[in-house]
Amino acid sequence: MPTLTGKHVLLGVTGGIAAYKSPDLVRRLRAQGAEVRVVLTPSAARFVTPLTFQAVSGHPVRDGLWDASAEASMSHIELARWADLVLVAPATADFLARLAAGMADDLLSTLCLATGAPIVVAPAMNRLMWSNPATRDNVTRLAARGVTLLGPGCGDQACGETGEGRMLEPEEIVAALPLPGPGAEGPLAGRKVVVTAGPTREALDPVRYLTNRSSGKMGYAVAAAAARAGAEVTLVSGPVDIPAPPGVRVVPADTAEAMRAAVQAELPGAALFVGAAAVADYRPAHPAAQKIKKKAGTMNLELVRNPDILAEVAAAAAPPFVVGFAAETNDVEANARLKLEAKKLDLIAANRVGADCGFDREDNALVALWADGRKDLGGGVKAELADRLIGLIVERMRASHQAQDS
Repeated sequence: MPTLTGKHVLLGVTGGIAAYKSPDLVRRLRAQGAEVRVVLTPSAARFVTPLTFQAVSGHPVRDGLWDASAEASMSHIELARWADLVLVAPATADFLARLAAGMADDLLSTLCLATGAPIVVAPAMNRLMWSNPATRDNVTRLAARGVTLLGPGCGDQACGETGEGRMLEPEEIVAALPLPGPGAEGPLAGRKVVVTAGPTREALDPVRYLTNRSSGKMGYAVAAAAARAGAEVTLVSGPVDIPAPPGVRVVPADTAEAMRAAVQAELPGAALFVGAAAVADYRPAHPAAQKIKKKAGTMNLELVRNPDILAEVAAAAAPPFVVGFAAETNDVEANARLKLEAKKLDLIAANRVGADCGFDREDNALVALWADGRKDLGGGVKAELADRLIGLIVERMRASHQAQDS
């Protein structure tokens, strides 16, 4: 869970039915030590009253630019400067569109333009609105500008439909917030952490490649969680469509060999290595220099083994604490423990993958294994799971150091 003590969180609430969850979000933010000020859009005030938010936040609520008493002292600028973080939850499709367009036609959008604080949005809308190309384009533009998106989740919606578009639950949002940030006090403060994420692409010819279904979301969530724990994080990433987590340095690496070289370059001084990337086990032995043309009815490919990055890191002369991932379709724990022992890892996180789980989703379920132990980390959104995993890793690192010292 992020350390929010002393942090100023400006919560923006827009006009969706998920606004009923926002008072609980205020309560959870304050329970983590944050000071919270709330700004409502006019539509949000039709779902939940300003009095409710004043009661749970302990501060007057702002709901318009035309508050004469507040604006006499340029209060919208003061609020923008006050915030350590701007969180909009729920963020409707309309608000995302106006934020992407740089609009400043109400207090909340004006604050978002006037602040230098990180902006986090928790989308909430009907599944078709979320999948609409206009919304997808707005989300891509916002992510490219550094806006952090949390969710949406998948499930039953107020309209009676089921699909992606639900606002994450308040506890999930708080768990995923990009605070306190690198260099801040935390269990990994002063530690260097290297994480790998995403797939690799192994060229067949200049236009085709072998790859896998990894989205990179779990690895990116782990990198963000390590940064929230105070670490200096380098993320060696395969080709994914995910913005860099706040405070995390990303090193791109398309192929297994490129990822190996990047890891070896970044590893010196690292206290922790987390190999969450889905590195291709094999690559074409002889990639074609030109596009392969369709000729015979069949075609044989000769494949050669790629380097085992995880095993190499664990076998180094002075290795960091090494954590692997095992994505399995069957016999999850048995296969994960074999990998843990064969590669001589300190810990492995295992999950089941398939057409209905693991890949291209915001949620996951993990079980962690080590030489003489096991812990079920349960299910949830990947950001929340990543925080649980980092917490367990810190515990196991301390236990390892104590064992070495005794």
